[in-house]
Amino acid sequence: MRPTSLDDYVGQSHLVAKGGVIRRMLESGRVSSFILWGPPGVGKTTLAKIIAHQLEVPFYTLSAVTSGVQDVRDVIEQAKKKTLFSSERSPILFIDEIHRFSKSQQDSLLGAVEEGTVTLIGATTENPSFEVIRPLLSRCQVYTLEELGKDDLRTLLHKAITEDVELRKKHIEIREDTLLLRYSGGDARKLFNILELVVDATPGDDVVVTDELVKQCLSQTPAAYDKGGEMHYDIISAFIKSIRGSDPDAAIYWLARMIDGGEDPVFIARRLVISASEDIGLANPNALLLANAAFDAVAKIGWPEGRIPLAEATVYLATSPKSNSSYMAINNALAEAKNSGNLPVPLHLRNAPTKLMKELGYHEGYKYAHDYPGNFVHQQYLPNALSGSMFWTPQNNPAEDKMRSRMERLWNRKYPEK
Repeated sequence: MRPTSLDDYVGQSHLVAKGGVIRRMLESGRVSSFILWGPPGVGKTTLAKIIAHQLEVPFYTLSAVTSGVQDVRDVIEQAKKKTLFSSERSPILFIDEIHRFSKSQQDSLLGAVEEGTVTLIGATTENPSFEVIRPLLSRCQVYTLEELGKDDLRTLLHKAITEDVELRKKHIEIREDTLLLRYSGGDARKLFNILELVVDATPGDDVVVTDELVKQCLSQTPAAYDKGGEMHYDIISAFIKSIRGSDPDAAIYWLARMIDGGEDPVFIARRLVISASEDIGLANPNALLLANAAFDAVAKIGWPEGRIPLAEATVYLATSPKSNSSYMAINNALAEAKNSGNLPVPLHLRNAPTKLMKELGYHEGYKYAHDYPGNFVHQQYLPNALSGSMFWTPQNNPAEDKMRSRMERLWNRKYPEK
């Protein structure tokens, strides 16, 4: 059922529809290296194969789970031989689960990608910002794929029933699809597996798919939907929302579900660090310290003992007072930075290491805070165009109430209240 052209590809219209970046690349015949980031079963591998098929270039595939540095070097050598005496486009090297590549494995790709020996297409379910080294990331665009919507899944169901060599021999009627779509979790591979399971469980050539039939089949084989991307994303979402909602019992339950399901402990620890900054923040700055300590502890001691510092951090974060004022402040400041562009730094805040800079007024009038009582003096620090702007809104908790009081006293201005 894997399509071979963009016209047959289902989903990801923001990338492949008319005007989409990947369609434009294919139409131009020039494809640069990129990484596809998205949940399982949404078409990452399929998209890479379509690109290679339409450009008619050699296509090499490596799995980060089974390949080592030598495998990467071997493929690069083959690619060099292909292009040495040819004016054809560079071969495509597709690396599935590139987030599992070690730093040395990713380093071995840099030269080939930089020189154009290969066009790299990576696929990952993890955030590339965390899992891909910066030198490689700087050589690649990152395109985000979304889980398939209900209409996409229904389209795939129809295609499977009418086009699959085996399924089209039967008379299959989809009378109800609520559970079929829900258990698929936006994953096409899972959708096809469940459909196949239901059809195989029904004797004869007449198959009527109902919610009850799907439920019966999956209750007998929970692994068909219990160990895929759906659980990975749904449970981590429930975990973080339980911490944010100050429910330690729910949070520790979801932690147990992830541990029991074989989730990567580093993934859990990383999300705890993010939650400590995003959801607890200035209301209890120690939360970030403890979450980071748990991250380090897990890396040092591994399983099964690593569950203990993870549990400690989870309960501590869930029971801490909450504030997202820092999270909102940086978002507000980023929005302003994008809106107002590259505003100049006021002259008095600039360094003046050369004579010319001093003559131009750099650093002139700067007031060194430690020379004044209380280590504070009134002075403008924002660009002139933004003078008086406020991005941080302190929230109502003891720690930020204290911060608010001090800032209002120093700057003689009222901070907005949430």
